[in-house]
Amino acid sequence: MSAPVTVSVTRHVDPSRTSEMLAWVQAGTSLAEKFDGFLGSGWVRPSEESPDWHMLYRFADADALAAWEASPQRAWWLEAAQGSVEEKLRERRTGIEGWFDEPATVEALSVAPPAPPRWKQMVVIFLVFLPLSLTANLVASRTISDWPLVPRVVLVTTVMTPLMTYVFLPWITRRMSWWLHR
Repeated sequence: MSAPVTVSVTRHVDPSRTSEMLAWVQAGTSLAEKFDGFLGSGWVRPSEESPDWHMLYRFADADALAAWEASPQRAWWLEAAQGSVEEKLRERRTGIEGWFDEPATVEALSVAPPAPPRWKQMVVIFLVFLPLSLTANLVASRTISDWPLVPRVVLVTTVMTPLMTYVFLPWITRRMSWWLHR
């Protein structure tokens, strides 16, 4: 099971070409929306005069993102802005930091739901962490109780972290979305 992937791209744009840039961004979103696994996109600028545009787009998993990034539609879209846009920074984020990201957009192309309050995030994580931790420690106490403390804790943590990130947090987040986003 692959986690959603958020890509953050910082692009440098001539401020005098704002109208062209808006059309270009909207065209890219329209193209990406047709791909399976597209979850949304948006952009933000520090100010109206800023040459830096921070763009975000999100896909359901790495395979869906790879399909978009390898597509002729995306190649055409990027080529359309060649000479007008300079990419300065690209980051991909997956895993736990992507679960409750707050949208950082001033002008959104696709409306993203607001992040749930921190206390709700904490409750959902607790609902997963407590039973998983109890189970892991029970199993460890019956199987590797004679191990020294540090290796035992390292093993339990090594098993629990991917289970939390890739299995149980996605599961509980889907089940609790009615409450998280109320």
